Amino acid sequence: MCGISGIVSRREISPSELERLREVGEALFHRGPDGAGEYRDTNVALSMRRLSIIDLKGGWQPLYNEDRSLALVCNGEIYNYVELRDELERQGHRFNTGSDCETILHLYEEHGEAFVSHLRGMFAFALWDARRRRLVLARDRMGEKPLYIYEREGQLIFASEMKALLSSGLVPFELDPSAIDLFLHYQYVPEPLTPLKGVRKLDAAHLLTVDVDHWRVEEKCYWRIEDAEPLDGDPVELIRAELDTVTSITLRSDVPVGLALSGGLDSSAIAALCAPKYRDTFHCFSIGYPGRPKSDERADARALADRLGLRFHDVELRTEDVTDFFPQLVEWTDDPVADISAYGYYSVNKLAADNQIRVMLSGQGGDELFWGYAWVAEAARQSMEKAALFDHEGDAGLSVLKWLRQTYGSKGNGSAQAYAQSAYITGWRHALDWRRRPLFRLNRYLKSPKGQLVFMELSPEFASVEREAGALLSDGFRASVSEHNAYSPFTLPVSEWGNLPVKLSALIASTYLRSNGVVQGDRLSMASSVEQRLPLLDHRLWEVVQGLRKRRPDHQLPAKTWFADALDHVLPREVRERPKRGFTPPVGEWMHSIFARYGEALRAGYLVGEGVCRREAVESLFERAAQVPSMLYRCLVLETWVKSMKARCSAGATETSARTLEVASSSV
Repeated sequence: MCGISGIVSRREISPSELERLREVGEALFHRGPDGAGEYRDTNVALSMRRLSIIDLKGGWQPLYNEDRSLALVCNGEIYNYVELRDELERQGHRFNTGSDCETILHLYEEHGEAFVSHLRGMFAFALWDARRRRLVLARDRMGEKPLYIYEREGQLIFASEMKALLSSGLVPFELDPSAIDLFLHYQYVPEPLTPLKGVRKLDAAHLLTVDVDHWRVEEKCYWRIEDAEPLDGDPVELIRAELDTVTSITLRSDVPVGLALSGGLDSSAIAALCAPKYRDTFHCFSIGYPGRPKSDERADARALADRLGLRFHDVELRTEDVTDFFPQLVEWTDDPVADISAYGYYSVNKLAADNQIRVMLSGQGGDELFWGYAWVAEAARQSMEKAALFDHEGDAGLSVLKWLRQTYGSKGNGSAQAYAQSAYITGWRHALDWRRRPLFRLNRYLKSPKGQLVFMELSPEFASVEREAGALLSDGFRASVSEHNAYSPFTLPVSEWGNLPVKLSALIASTYLRSNGVVQGDRLSMASSVEQRLPLLDHRLWEVVQGLRKRRPDHQLPAKTWFADALDHVLPREVRERPKRGFTPPVGEWMHSIFARYGEALRAGYLVGEGVCRREAVESLFERAAQVPSMLYRCLVLETWVKSMKARCSAGATETSARTLEVASSSV
């Protein structure tokens, strides 16, 4: 585990650019406090910071193949490295270290660019092929490990974190209006976008190659959730077997491993599956609130820990601590993410670090994989309903009649037309009272663009902020934002809708899970130099569930039915059937305190001063803070993020200018 960065250039990399790369590496110190490594060539420079997890003495990077024609820096863990190493050694490859990441080099030798399909784990890496003079960047399938990219003429710069990339002084700071509009709607910027023009993330499950001599940059997707092969069989047995495998391989570590444990099903499942396999005492960590309100899950978490024989640690999140840490928390999160749960992510990992735990497991991903959010299951159902409207190409009238017939069933004289006529005669309001919602949906389906899935508009949070977001941006800033920008992440050609339950579960994974949950988990664990591992994001587990889903859709079953049934041998019924509570801190109290402390910074800050947001709209948010706390919090997070990242840019630019002058003076 580490932080990586680098530059690849069509021309020779200058001494000042190499110096800037060292600054980027220093900005990643928290991701790898155990040491650093560098690789230099005429047109490429790679840098890394190491957090030692596997092969503590020998696994230093850069890593090389047998003849040192390949060099690698990698952030992440290859969970199936033991099996890969055995296979590669049988094929004649010789290993220099015991590092899990060294398998990447030998797989590339053996399989070329298809090598990435053999990896099971979380990773973002840069591999330099000196013979071909080619740089290969890759990111894991579920987007657990980050990689930010900035391209300019004949040069590409990358780093594990935005703040590190900006510390180079080589990246301009300019907000992207479309990305900011999405942030206000979603509370995060959906990947691969970032808030800045010209800066993007390498998308999950993507491979990017740079051929230096011809300066050709190519990017391609190597895996998609929705491409899982249809699978027959018993969901309980198949899911149980995959859970058993993935929890075994994610425990591989040469340092202590712990678990973030709540009272919910997902983390409880990880605890019950991992505890018997762990070679030492398994530690678990939980958070709570002063006074132990109903939302405090520590009692449930401790009860399970005691039952499983685990060491239990907990910490209370106090309002004054949340408020004091707010600016630092926004900076550590790296992306602007206006999720009030962020302090919980940070605190549980800080507690683990204080107890000398360097690897933390988490139950993230279970809700997205197993329909833990009721509105997502409903979005799948309504998307299927909308799709029925357009299955008679070119005959909208016939589609509507068929939809009415399917929705209303056989009434009146056995046809939708006859039933509608009868309803009109007896009075629409009375006769169709229980059907008004279907008619409302029909109207919404027909008014929305044909390729727009039913998705985020069903989220209560999205619906509540949509009107406020539309009024907030200034006319000048909004001019380049398309009318349907907020819906673009879930608008695609009807021909690509395919299996809609699979599509919708893939969609929530690629938006909310990846850009909100995984971002916070990665950055706020690494803030304390702790590695986060997410067994429920294992790509083969997702392939199994999605393959089963293609044969027997499960979105209309009670939430997490398959998951809970697969755990009946390790978790008691009361845990498996416990109602979902989620992370529910004292939101009102926290936000009120943060607004009181930092609100003036928003009123007199960058967003208003630079004409991003309308001053009167911001003032209106403060006047209605009790009614619109979520939107006000988003604005305050964005303002705080901008201030932090601009400071990084300014410091980097100052350093760059100073070094340029120094070089110029020395050459005179």
